[in-house]
Amino acid sequence: QVYLVESGGGLVQAGGSLRLSCAVSGRPVSSYTMGWFRQAPGEERLFVAGLHWSRATSHYAHSVEGRFTISRDNAKNTVYLQMNDLKPEDTAVYYCAATSDYIGEREREYEYWGQGTQVTVSS
Repeated sequence: QVYLVESGGGLVQAGGSLRLSCAVSGRPVSSYTMGWFRQAPGEERLFVAGLHWSRATSHYAHSVEGRFTISRDNAKNTVYLQMNDLKPEDTAVYYCAATSDYIGEREREYEYWGQGTQVTVSS
């Protein structure tokens, strides 16, 4: 069993930055392709960023490309999402997810999920 715990969310002004963390327990984070999703109120959960287990490939949603960066620290068994130049439309609950497969953009492609962390961007 793999457990994911997100942290680092909060309230930030537009243009600001936040770094989300996803602590992985149960298995080495290097064993998994990791993804970040987000869900705004009343909307579906959407893919934000993914990092292949080999770290050879990363992939971003068009809406965050150039502003967000996904990374991994094997020693800390943690995945990060660095979010810069935040916009009010980035406001959502952010979820970390893990899969043994390739980087997918659909929820069903991920086996394990965290509980989410709230990010609120004020204008």
